[in-house]
Amino acid sequence: MQIAPLGVDHIVLRIADLERSMAFYCDILGCVMERRRDDLGLYHLRAGTAQLDLVTLTGELGQKGGGPAQAQGRNMDHFALRIEPYDGPALVDYLRGHGLEPGEITERFGAEGVGPSIYVQDPDGNTVELKGPPTD
Repeated sequence: MQIAPLGVDHIVLRIADLERSMAFYCDILGCVMERRRDDLGLYHLRAGTAQLDLVTLTGELGQKGGGPAQAQGRNMDHFALRIEPYDGPALVDYLRGHGLEPGEITERFGAEGVGPSIYVQDPDGNTVELKGPPTD
């Protein structure tokens, strides 16, 4: 047997505040709530062909992971979302308009090759890379 990854299926993030995270991932980044399990504190968001799951720290699943991520104890470095359209200056203005402080736009290697990307922090301090189309 040989495993051949096709892409990101889903990422699970432990979050402190559901409303704040929903505003970030849905209202700002454009994800869509697809399914919710309030009994577990689990919220499935559609992000293109992938899924982003939010798990509340107070829910059944979130409690299993201990306390929240902190500056000295992160549970992830970052994850990248491939987005379109990708207009760097407009994206920076858009993120700043939502009170966020994005990093600088730079060329980085990703699943499709080298292309523009920018980092931004979600409400729980997780780094999200917003990746544009390949330029190589």
